Amino acid sequence: MKKTVLLVLIGKRKEEAVKVQQILTGWGCLIKTRLGIHDGVLDNCSDSGLLILEMVGSDEQNQEIARKLSVLPGVSSKLVELEVE
Repeated sequence: MKKTVLLVLIGKRKEEAVKVQQILTGWGCLIKTRLGIHDGVLDNCSDSGLLILEMVGSDEQNQEIARKLSVLPGVSSKLVELEVE
């Protein structure tokens, strides 16, 4: 069994969230599970966030969405593949 997870760290969440969301929406059929984490609530919302995405696309598709996210200022992404026999 193999699982592919895309980790996305957003350093300027308030500035880049709309662009990140546009990319995720465009590639939405490749995302099986999405978890978003950021510190703070209400008026004390943090400007950084972490997305954990379980991907179901091909290796090439998953690499392309990771690349598209990484070119945004203040955004870093990394594909992680886990496999058990």
